[in-house]
Amino acid sequence: MTNTVTSEAPAGDAFAPLTASDRCDRCAAAAQVRAVLPSGFELLFCGHHFTEHRAKLDAQGATVVGEPLTV
Repeated sequence: MTNTVTSEAPAGDAFAPLTASDRCDRCAAAAQVRAVLPSGFELLFCGHHFTEHRAKLDAQGATVVGEPLTV
């Protein structure tokens, strides 16, 4: 799995809300979840890719901000 790092996470709990222009790092879908790795880097995921990678993110100690939309 190759992840694209979007940016470094801000200090503390201050995360900007996701906007319509934020896109999943794995595809072009709208981002629904921000995963912040212990290193401070963040990844954006659509609901599908977050579900696919959730166990690995949890195992790595990622902080997850947001929840994927369910239909």
